[in-house]
Amino acid sequence: MSDYKYSIEAKNVNKTFLKKTQEVEALIDFSITIKKGTIHGLLGPNGAGKSTFINILGGLVKKNSGEVNVCGINIDKNIKLSKFKIGIVPQELNIDPFFSPAELLELQAGLYGVPKKKRKTEEILENLKLTDQRNAYARTLSGGMRRRLLIGKALVHDPEIIILDEPTAGVDIDIRTSVWNYIKRISGEGKTVCLTTHYLEEAENLCDSITIINHGKKIIEGSKNDLLNIISTKSVTFVINKDINIPKDLEKFNPITSNGTLKLSYDKNKTNIKEIIDILRNNQIDFKEINTFEGDLEDVFIKVVNKNDTEI
Repeated sequence: MSDYKYSIEAKNVNKTFLKKTQEVEALIDFSITIKKGTIHGLLGPNGAGKSTFINILGGLVKKNSGEVNVCGINIDKNIKLSKFKIGIVPQELNIDPFFSPAELLELQAGLYGVPKKKRKTEEILENLKLTDQRNAYARTLSGGMRRRLLIGKALVHDPEIIILDEPTAGVDIDIRTSVWNYIKRISGEGKTVCLTTHYLEEAENLCDSITIINHGKKIIEGSKNDLLNIISTKSVTFVINKDINIPKDLEKFNPITSNGTLKLSYDKNKTNIKEIIDILRNNQIDFKEINTFEGDLEDVFIKVVNKNDTEI
């Protein structure tokens, strides 16, 4: 199975839940492809269907229809092997409070049938900076430590795919950065990472490619750079030396002057900033500082999700 191109490949997956007397469509013809060895972001609002799909991958939820392959293995035909290929880090901090980190990792490895000689408990504890807490009760660990311990539990059987559901929810920025660095490290070792997060800065920092889902449907998928190019509007602010009259050539850039600054907006696919600077110079407008701003992943997310909402 080592010749597969996609670590996760789903085609036309549907899942309907029955809540009281009403059917709720959690996934509607949902398809996704996640390339081997990449970090892929699965993004969407609350209730979009992200957790449902993750639970299908983990064998906790049974889909109604569609096909899902994990490392080239059809999950319906070989669910045991496909589950062994995946390590899932859940959003909830569900850790037995009366076990130590070392005991929990050993227990998890045993559940996966990993022989004692092949277990990497000490290595995982060291990599996740939990060596000093190896024998402490889990209930005494901070939220960040528990979050890292959950990542460790997902790694005990050396899976090819790591699925992280909101891996830094509720942790401070220092812990978040250390988790980011560790995610990059395991990706650099050839593992595939699928990440769900509400921190769009996190997705922009980590992900090679992204799928955005809403109301159970995929609304866009592509490389991070392709998605960022959806937002073509840039803005530039010049710190100017004196009050100015706006030249006619600048009017198409929606100029705004305020407190010694001149702010302009332009389409980066149509206008080069050099063109704007040339207009300023031709009109004897001096500036002592220039700052540019470009749309980020949050802008992309808001744009495509809002557009999808209006179409429903």
